[in-house]
Amino acid sequence: MAATRRPTLHDVAQEVGVSAKTVSRVLNNDGPTSAATREKVLAAVERLGFQPNLMARNIRTGGPDTTIGLVVPDMGNPFFGTVAGGIESAVRERGLTLLLGSSGDDPARERDLIAAFLARRVSALMVVPADGSDHAHLRSARITGLPVVFLDRPGSGLAADCVVSSNRDGARTGVAHLVAHGHRRIGFIGDLPATLYTRRERLAGYKDALAAAGLPYDRTLVVGAHGQPDAAAATDRLLSLPEPPTALFAANNFAAMGTVSALAHARRREVALVAFDDIPLADILEPALTVVAQDPAALGAAAARTALARLDGDRGRARTTVVDTRLIARGSGEQRPPHR
Repeated sequence: MAATRRPTLHDVAQEVGVSAKTVSRVLNNDGPTSAATREKVLAAVERLGFQPNLMARNIRTGGPDTTIGLVVPDMGNPFFGTVAGGIESAVRERGLTLLLGSSGDDPARERDLIAAFLARRVSALMVVPADGSDHAHLRSARITGLPVVFLDRPGSGLAADCVVSSNRDGARTGVAHLVAHGHRRIGFIGDLPATLYTRRERLAGYKDALAAAGLPYDRTLVVGAHGQPDAAAATDRLLSLPEPPTALFAANNFAAMGTVSALAHARRREVALVAFDDIPLADILEPALTVVAQDPAALGAAAARTALARLDGDRGRARTTVVDTRLIARGSGEQRPPHR
């Protein structure tokens, strides 16, 4: 079977019997054409299945694209998928399309993706910064008016809008919930060292809750884990201590899943658990998982509103929007510690 090719602007012009320039004027609304010619051109576009090359058009005209670029660290993390959904729902109403790329939490890959989005002249740029990124290279784009919004974590080296969750307050609330149920030895499982903004804030919230309760910060109860298998192993290490914790705080969704798995395999249902981030099926676990829930859809929607406001002419100073977290109390955070 012979390969087919995509129809071109010249194909449409030949179909109608007009010049390519006339077709371009119709599609871009940038010149006078008769109603009859316009109708014929649009009918031929539909009949041939012609798709305008927006990128080429924008390079020729110097105008922005009808897209918004979003860079996330991990496509496989459902949290960022929900963030993207919140953005897309908001910008779709304005006729904008969301383009998504994953940095793999690699600053070099993030910069390459940003360069690719800038090359196609996106209308706005949103970035969940990779650990160790420097965004000073975006200053010239900001000066020329490109809306830049950092999501989940602030950027570095650039004054720009930012939308984050109430990480510190949320972690403080989750650990305080465990303290209120009588726990005095509370383990922490999360990414260490806490160099990334979200990690620092959640560890700080854990420390705040201990200090407010008059409890010491015990480094032996704080274990680093990146990903579900690491978190499971970290849980096992904490439970094997001579004086193990009676409760655990898992600082992200993957840490939570690893901790739940380790507790289930060890048959340690008496260990209380609070997780930062809700996870699928958390309410049907036994016991059901108590969580400090973020609202990733609201994070995305807030970022989209900020970008759209900038596109509409808002020239105010860069601002940070904080989206509240909420404690969802379920059985896993309410076990009482055993009497010693």
